[in-house]
Amino acid sequence: MVKIGLREANMHFSKYIKMVKEGSEVMLTERGNPIAIIKPVPQQEDTEEERVRLLEEEGILRRAESDQFPIHDLISVSGKPLSEIVSESREDRL
Repeated sequence: MVKIGLREANMHFSKYIKMVKEGSEVMLTERGNPIAIIKPVPQQEDTEEERVRLLEEEGILRRAESDQFPIHDLISVSGKPLSEIVSESREDRL
């Protein structure tokens, strides 16, 4: 770990950020007293399942019960596209 004073960090900030990007930790000191540590953020390859789990933990996502929403095969329907029907319906209301 590299220890540097605030004045030195200010004068050569890009140098120390480069060191952090390369994996080093930098301790900032003020009058010799440690006040902060700058360290790299761990890079991890999250799987889709891991991202879903994190969203669940944060309360942003709640998984559906497995039989609550059955998945069906897509079907083709002849006629106008749904987007066109919706647009026409909106125009009629104006």
